[in-house]
Amino acid sequence: MAMVIGLVIHTSHRARFDAAARTLTGATLEWIEYENEPEIRPRVGELLRRKRVDGLLLGPMPYARAREVIPNSLPVAVTRSAPLDLALAWGRALAAGIPATPVSIDTFGQDTIDEVADALGLPRTEIAGLPFDDSQTVATIVDFHRRAAAPLVISVRTGVIAAGIDGATVITAQPEIATIRAELHQLALRVKSKQADELRFAAGVFLVAPSSPDPDRARIGLMNLLLNTPEFADCWIENRDRRGVVVFAHRALFEAVTHRWVDLDVLSRAQETLGVRVVAGFGIGASARTCVALAERAAARAEQEPAPGAYLIEDSGLVIGPMGAGSTALTFTYRAHDAGLEDLAAEVGLSAGTLSRLAAIERGLAGRPVSPGELAASLGITDPSGRRLIRKLSERGLVVDEGSAQVSRKGRPTRLYRLAITAATTAGPTSAAGRTSAAGRTSAAGRTSAAGSAAAAGSAAVAGTGVAGAVRS
Repeated sequence: MAMVIGLVIHTSHRARFDAAARTLTGATLEWIEYENEPEIRPRVGELLRRKRVDGLLLGPMPYARAREVIPNSLPVAVTRSAPLDLALAWGRALAAGIPATPVSIDTFGQDTIDEVADALGLPRTEIAGLPFDDSQTVATIVDFHRRAAAPLVISVRTGVIAAGIDGATVITAQPEIATIRAELHQLALRVKSKQADELRFAAGVFLVAPSSPDPDRARIGLMNLLLNTPEFADCWIENRDRRGVVVFAHRALFEAVTHRWVDLDVLSRAQETLGVRVVAGFGIGASARTCVALAERAAARAEQEPAPGAYLIEDSGLVIGPMGAGSTALTFTYRAHDAGLEDLAAEVGLSAGTLSRLAAIERGLAGRPVSPGELAASLGITDPSGRRLIRKLSERGLVVDEGSAQVSRKGRPTRLYRLAITAATTAGPTSAAGRTSAAGRTSAAGRTSAAGSAAAAGSAAVAGTGVAGAVRS
C-alpha cells in the first residue's frame, strides 16, 4: 500500500512544491491549498477526516494554525527556510543592485541570521531580525519592517510579500526546491520507519489467576474467547502452559486492540464470562524468543496488580502500564538519565541508556550477585558481550567480584558479580581508582560469606528452585 502524504501550501507555492515532489516515488500526495490563514485549520481537519494520511508536510505558520487537529501519532515535517535560502535572498538583492544592508528580516532565527551574515561579511549592526512566533500576524510583521525603515526587506511570509513595505524592496526567502525536497524525502523515510515499526513482531501472554479452581478449564475458555474476538482474527494463538495462552501478532494489531496501550477490553469480558481474573503482558523485541520473554515479564508485573490489567515491556527499556480492563489511565515509565549517570556513562564509555538499564537491573537484584550470562539475558545481548561488559564495569569499579558458584557437576564454576552502579552515581564524580577502592572495601569474612551464599544459590538452582543470580554464563 502506497503511503499518503498531505502537503499544506499557499496557492502561490504550488509550482515550487510540485517540482520538489517529482523525485518522490511510492507516495500519493494530497494537496491542501489556501489563500488566507483562517482557511488552514478547517481544510486540514477535513482532509484527516476524509482520508487516511500517513504524513503531513507544512510550514511553520500552517502548523501553528492546524496543530490542534493534527493527531500526535501522525508524522509531521515543518518546512523551515534554511540558511541557504536566506543567503540566496541576499544574493538576489545584490544581483538587482540593492545593497545588502541595512536590512530587516522576519521569520529566521537570530542564530541563522548571524551565521549567514558572518559568512557574507555583513555588519550585524545594520541587520534587524524578527524570529518566528506563532502568535505573530501579518500586520505585526509589517509593522516591524516599517519601524525598521530599512531599504531592503527579506520575508518568508506570503502575506507580507503581498502587502509590500512602503519605501523598501521586499525579497522573498521562501524555502527553495532543494530545501523542500529534503524535508519531503525525510518525512517519507520517517513514515516508512513508522510503518516498519508497526509491523515489528510482538507477543502477548494472557494468564489466568493462580487462584482459579480449575486452571485448565479457565485456560480453554480464555483461548476460545480470544479466538472468537474479531480484533484477534489475524493473530496466532496457542497454549502456553496450564494457565496461560500466548498470542503472536505485529505491534500495530496489539496497539489497536489496547487503544494505544490504554486498556484491554477483552480482560473484562473474560472476567464476566469465565468468572476468573485474567491479566496480560505484551513484549516487543528483536526476536520471537525475546518478545515472549518480555511478555512473560510484563504479565508477571500485571499479576501484582489487584485488578485485571496488562503491561507492555519493550527491549528498549520502555514500560507502559497498567492498562486497565476498562479505561484505567496508563502511565509511562522511562529509565532515569540524571546528570550524574550521564557523566558516569561518558567516563565508562557506555551510553546513558545502557548504564540506566544496568542501574535498574541492580535495583531489581536487591544486592544479589549476578552472572555475566544472566546480565546478558537481561540486556538482550549475547553471553560474550555480557562478559566483555562485566570486564569494562570491573575496570571502573562498578561491579564487585562475589566469588563463584558451581551450577552443575560438570563444567567450570560460574563467576558472580554484584553491581555497584547506584553507589557510584550517588557518590558524585570520583576517580576510577577511588570507586574501585570504595567498591572493594569488604572484609575477608564478608567475601567468604558472599562466596558461600553464591555456592548455596548455585546448589539451589540445580535443585530447580530457580534462585536468581546463579546461572551459567
